[in-house]
Amino acid sequence: MVSASEGHAEPLPTFQTGFPIRPDRLVEAATPEDVREAVAYAGGRGLHVAAHASGHGLPGPVEGGVLIATRALDSVTVDPVRRTARIGAGASWGRVIEAAAPHGLAPLNGSSPSVGAVSYTLGGGLGILAREFGYAADHVRSLDVVTADGTARRVTPEREPELFWGLRGGGHRLGVVTGLEIALVAVERLYGGSIVFDGARAAGEVVRGYLEWTRTVPETLTSSLAALVYPDLPQLPEELRGRYVISVRVAFTGDVAEGERLVAPLRAPGSSAAVLSDSLREMPYTESHTIHSDPPFPHAYYGDSAVLGEPDAERTVQAFELAGPRAPMMTVVQLNHLGGALAARPEVPNAVPYRDAGFLLRLLSPLDGTEVGAVRALYGEVGRVLEATVLGRSLNFSFGGGDRTAGFHETETAKRLAGLVSQYDPAGLFGGPYGA
Repeated sequence: MVSASEGHAEPLPTFQTGFPIRPDRLVEAATPEDVREAVAYAGGRGLHVAAHASGHGLPGPVEGGVLIATRALDSVTVDPVRRTARIGAGASWGRVIEAAAPHGLAPLNGSSPSVGAVSYTLGGGLGILAREFGYAADHVRSLDVVTADGTARRVTPEREPELFWGLRGGGHRLGVVTGLEIALVAVERLYGGSIVFDGARAAGEVVRGYLEWTRTVPETLTSSLAALVYPDLPQLPEELRGRYVISVRVAFTGDVAEGERLVAPLRAPGSSAAVLSDSLREMPYTESHTIHSDPPFPHAYYGDSAVLGEPDAERTVQAFELAGPRAPMMTVVQLNHLGGALAARPEVPNAVPYRDAGFLLRLLSPLDGTEVGAVRALYGEVGRVLEATVLGRSLNFSFGGGDRTAGFHETETAKRLAGLVSQYDPAGLFGGPYGA
């Protein structure tokens, strides 16, 4: 193993800084063989194992056991003829985007380019083009994984098909994935960006209008609605400082003229919602991260999610209000429009749940002096308002809720995954789903 330390004396660089990482032994893997040796070492001593790439989605503290840092396994190899990429466990989506772009190709990445591509895909992988192409997990061709018995396996639909099913959407309970091969899509440019409204004047109107608008758009348009109160900081644009804003984010693979036509209702005159900024434009796919402009710097936060069926407009407005300016802490609330290709079953089935969902509500709160208990209480209020339409939770968007594992999969899928865990990890070496 390239590097192994007892007691984890030096802090491990991680994006999510709100929860402690204190393993008994840290292994910084330089090769897949290092991962295999580390798992075998842990298994022989009855120690639990966690894997760590960028640390965006760490759902709870890592205490004791063996932590395998995969950040050095960051290779990305693109096959432009087959339109595939082979991605190491430590590679970020940004690296995959840059490697694919010269070939006129793009991955099905999420909104943040610094998220670990492999970890995000294991949780399903909800991307910025998701309504057109489905989940990232739907496009996986093969995976390299080290299971609890210390065996390195190449998993394909033909070789260990049940494990291939479970790894795609089942999270991290079945082993440490050291790399995977995934299909890319032929997208060089898109029409996208965001329209930012003054939420203090018309948040409810924007929420209602957005829900109605989503009924009219084609599968080639993927969008989300997000609201937050920006802090009053000099490094922020003047029009956003201290404001409660609500934004519609759009990614559309059609031409600009059609994109303009589709978003025209959002810009319709006569609305009381003042537009603060409008960045919708044609862009190269390499600029797609500017649609959401997720924070690029490490910070502490807590987050959770609710997968929804068909939301009730007034209850959705109420949920946004609860997390708005009167909330006891800063909270970002985001509503992702699902459906389209996300509802389709892939040719080779996988464990991605809730295909019939219409929307995903996401909540995220910075932990800059805020007590986790207070955040959970607020999220509980939001959950009770939406309870009638909640189907479950998203594995990709559980940030700090490591003590809550219920709801990530439907009952039958959860039972099937439990059967796989008992087969491949009977001693419970991989004790929980660690994030992207």
